[in-house]
Amino acid sequence: MHVGNRIRLRRTLLGLSQEKLGEALGLTFQQVQKYERGANRVGASRLYDLARVLDVPIGFFFDDMQAGIQKPAAAPTPALATGFAETQATFGGPPPKAAAPVPPRLFDLPVDEAALFSRRETIDLVRAYYRIPDQAVRKRMLDLIRTLGPSSDDKAA
Repeated sequence: MHVGNRIRLRRTLLGLSQEKLGEALGLTFQQVQKYERGANRVGASRLYDLARVLDVPIGFFFDDMQAGIQKPAAAPTPALATGFAETQATFGGPPPKAAAPVPPRLFDLPVDEAALFSRRETIDLVRAYYRIPDQAVRKRMLDLIRTLGPSSDDKAA
């Protein structure tokens, strides 16, 4: 269901109808509907096609998916290596590998704030904002909107 919601979010942000997206993928709009609703699973090759057509990295479809997913338990690491491993470490064996860095998420927001991006009102606001041709006017508009809402200091209190 999460991947389907992300497909719908990106499609609407681009202003594409289900029919237009379907045409770009060689599908019917009903198939796109089923993907978005979660009625049909999205296979790896189809996900690749969607990422290409929607111009996003494949990881976009999995952003903000941490809630409700349990990570597999890691195998316990022994406190003391024995046998040949101990000998290698003693005689200058290869240093232990550092954990791979976690890549940054596209949206680093709490779940309730991330849900704002799927609301029609948010999408309409973003589209209207980017239709303003003058960058200086856009910046002033953003400053105005920021003054109308509570400051981040007010939220913390």
